[in-house]
Amino acid sequence: MENIYNMTYSKLEKYFLQLENKKYRARQLFDWLYNKRVDSFDSITNIKKEVLEKLKGDFYFDKLEIVKRESDDLVYKYLLKLSDANTIEAVLMEHDYGNSLCISSEVGCNMACSFCESGKIKKIRNVTSGEMVEEILTIEKDLKKRISHVVIMGIGEPFDNYQNICDFIEIVNSNFGLKLGSRHITVSTCGIVPKIYEFANFPYQVNLAISLHAPNDILRSSLMPINKVYPLKELMKAIVYYLEKTNRRVTFEYIMLKGINDTKELALELVNLVKNMNCYINLIPYNETNTLEYKRSSKETILKFYDILKKNKINVTIRKEFGNNINAACGQLKTIKENLA
Repeated sequence: MENIYNMTYSKLEKYFLQLENKKYRARQLFDWLYNKRVDSFDSITNIKKEVLEKLKGDFYFDKLEIVKRESDDLVYKYLLKLSDANTIEAVLMEHDYGNSLCISSEVGCNMACSFCESGKIKKIRNVTSGEMVEEILTIEKDLKKRISHVVIMGIGEPFDNYQNICDFIEIVNSNFGLKLGSRHITVSTCGIVPKIYEFANFPYQVNLAISLHAPNDILRSSLMPINKVYPLKELMKAIVYYLEKTNRRVTFEYIMLKGINDTKELALELVNLVKNMNCYINLIPYNETNTLEYKRSSKETILKFYDILKKNKINVTIRKEFGNNINAACGQLKTIKENLA
């Protein structure tokens, strides 16, 4: 049996065509799932009984359990239990433009970026497309708030779970489903080059963010093991291809680590790396964790770094901080057994 939330609209159309040659049933079912928000086939009234019985035999309704919810100013962090008892985290942030949800795409992560708590947990499995959809449904129901933006930046490397990510985007973008606009969805990758080329041909105009964090191979490889597999020359070549193919701006995420990647010289290297590209740099003040290895760059250092980029005509922002007090900020997400106690 299949989790019904794993099914894209196009897959359901094919299913109903094979079942009774009536693909409009997909629209009916999506309406019940994502507008009326039913949680059982018995609640559906406009589909024939024999069809519903077939659906019951082929699909089931999955449900995430909220194990823990913490809140801070304009932010909520959720620890969610999956049906196999594995756990993930998701974070909702309230902005003036709407509610943005940072979702997890894997249980654990194999990328092992040295500054990231999520990377300290070895990957156990992918989060399915349906479970990612359920992250939205569960939190919307709990908070009674509509989620208007989704960032796939939680636990896991999205491009290490590529097909589920693509199916998730198709499901939530559907006009018959959650109606999340493509421009309101952002996928963040640490730089799995083959998937960047593949994503350039993805038909939905979602946003792409690249976790960069260093402007040269020596430094980046010391922070991010993925750079040893796909060094900067290969990564930047893939991004140029993506830009030419999609004509969409790319975001480079750059976490500010005290005394490591925050010098004037590195700012100028960064300028040379991205100049003439349709991009912007998102400077992220490092969110300190239990590790003593890294510290946050000072506000003065971050502003100097920002000014160098700005004076060299690089589009740059400093990320607004959310959730640092409850370990819900960028780089702090993890799931540990003690949380389940």
